[in-house]
Amino acid sequence: MDQLLQHIFNALVLGGTYALLGIGLTLIFGIMNVVNFTHGALYTFGGYAMYLAAVALGLNFFVALPVALVAGLVLGAIIEFTLLRPLRRSDIDTTMLVMIGAGIIMQSGTLWIFGGVAKAVPTPFPAQPLTFGPVSLSYVNLFVLCAAVALIAITYFTINGTKLGRAMRATFQDHDTAALMGVNVSLIYTATFAIGSALASAAGALLGPVYVVTPQMGDLAAVKAFAIVILGGLGSISGATIGGFILAFAEELGAGYISSGYRDAMGFLIIIAVLLVKPTGLFARAERIG
Repeated sequence: MDQLLQHIFNALVLGGTYALLGIGLTLIFGIMNVVNFTHGALYTFGGYAMYLAAVALGLNFFVALPVALVAGLVLGAIIEFTLLRPLRRSDIDTTMLVMIGAGIIMQSGTLWIFGGVAKAVPTPFPAQPLTFGPVSLSYVNLFVLCAAVALIAITYFTINGTKLGRAMRATFQDHDTAALMGVNVSLIYTATFAIGSALASAAGALLGPVYVVTPQMGDLAAVKAFAIVILGGLGSISGATIGGFILAFAEELGAGYISSGYRDAMGFLIIIAVLLVKPTGLFARAERIG
């Protein structure tokens, strides 16, 4: 029982960051119909942005995190404006090839600039963990969980409670009709990609201090982000959130009670099982009209 409680806490921490990854990816695909193959590179970018802000610039840890998030937001807007906007009328195959190439260039550039040696992000938290009976909670993990939940809540509020969110939902339903009703669809696409990129960067910035930052850290994260979106249902923010926590619990409990060697495989086994029963995912949204 003691071990189970520890695994549950670890899964919650991991699930929060997985949910950020999944929400960012499903936003971009649901509204823009773009498969974002730079998502893993943006996750890596967030980790290195956190490292540069905290180490190279010497910023306070709690200031470095929003700096990394804003950096991801700006980079996402640049990618959409320079790469995706000119290809808006192109077929999906062309867009996918361009995004794959952009992801490879970003990863190679990171390796060229920072080298292959892992970077550690220092934190202001004490090394001694909080102890609640048999469960040990490190301060940095507790902060990551709280920050991830806060970012998820802010994203939900943005989508459901703001004028921007209403415009994004209208564009998802029918971008042609939304444009006729006065929605600046081009601006919505840029905002959507920027927000999705910021969430991916935030996930990398949060997990960077927990583990280490490497140029390859986004490879597996990207695969898991796609798996989360497929599991939760394309275009569903709730599905991506729940799917992220399902994947995290599957990995953590599988590693703890079966074998750590099957940690990454356990989550995908559950995804395969879910898709065999419900191929559209657990919480698939209605498809767009236009």
